[in-house]
Order: sequence, then C-alpha cells, then structure tokens
Amino acid sequence: MKSSSGHKPRIAMLSIEDAKKAAIAEGIPEAMAPLSIFRILLKNPPLAREVGNTLNMLLFKGNQLDGRLRELIIMRLGWATGSNYEWTQHWRVAVGMKIPEDVILAVKDWKNSKILTDADKAVLQATDDILQHGAISDAAWKECVKHVPNEAAQLEIVASIGNWRMISQILLSLQVPLEEGVMSWPPHGEKPANAPADY
Repeated sequence: MKSSSGHKPRIAMLSIEDAKKAAIAEGIPEAMAPLSIFRILLKNPPLAREVGNTLNMLLFKGNQLDGRLRELIIMRLGWATGSNYEWTQHWRVAVGMKIPEDVILAVKDWKNSKILTDADKAVLQATDDILQHGAISDAAWKECVKHVPNEAAQLEIVASIGNWRMISQILLSLQVPLEEGVMSWPPHGEKPANAPADY
C-alpha cells in the first residue's frame, strides 16, 4: 500500500489481525489497531501503548480542553505541516463534532478570519508559536489564560500541540498511508468533488 505522498510506508504495516493481537496484549483499545499509524507503531508495542495512552487521554478522557479548540489546534498543525493523514482524519472528527466547515477551513488563514472566536485565535497563536519558536510566547499565553481560565485545560493546550506535532512528524517521516477506503483530502488541496455530504 502506498502512502498519501505516493510512497510505500518506510516501515511495513502489520496485518490488521496481527495489529489487533498486539494491541490487546498491550492494553491498547482494539479500535485503534486498524489505524495505519498503529499498524506501524505496534511493531514497537511499548511505544504504541504510550502513544495510544496519550491520544486516548487527550481525545476521550481529558475533557478539560474544549473539543473545538483541540480540533482547531490539530487542523492547524495538519495544515501547517502538510500532513495529509492528520488533516483528512481530523476533518472527519471535527465535522462529526458539528464544527462548521468554514470554521475548520479558517485555520488556514486564521489571523484574517472574521468567524473564529478570540479563544480560537488564542490557541491557534499558541500553536503557531510552538511551530515557529518552540514555545508559546508571553503574549499568546496571556490570551490563552484569558479565554481558557481552567489550568487543567491550559495544560492540555500545551500537551495537545506537542502531541499532534509529534504525530504529524511520525506520519510524515514514516510516510503513513490513509486507511483503505478513506478518501484523501490533502491539506493544501480542495475538498474532493465526489466527497459525501457529511465529509
């Protein structure tokens, strides 16, 4: 199977059956096993377990940071890093959370957006700061604290940016393909003309 960049993944994927067995042995949710990234990561089961635990916590067990803000962070990272997998998969997540399409697309040029909230822009500035400078600036942090006063949620802002930046690096460096049947929407391209209405 070729990756979204047109290359074979740099580390061959386990079969879905073998990935499920490895996931069960490591206590990784079985639903993660068929994902292409885990079919590769499960060749190092302890590593897959730790990555899976962090994803599981931030996506499902944290619940401190508003899901809209988390997904806008992820979509900005997918856009900025050119990660087709991250953009395509989290487009589906964000739409499934009823985040309007124009809001999701606004991450591409968020500074000039008229529809993003001040909280949206605060976490997107934090995301760009980390991408460009390795840390959130004082000004951006002040805005994050203003709009996300919960300290536990503030920690998740930083952890979410770091986590999905790492995920993007894994996806791009290993040339991880989208799953069979998942329609690719490269972040620098247009939405597929034949995409389902809820895509």
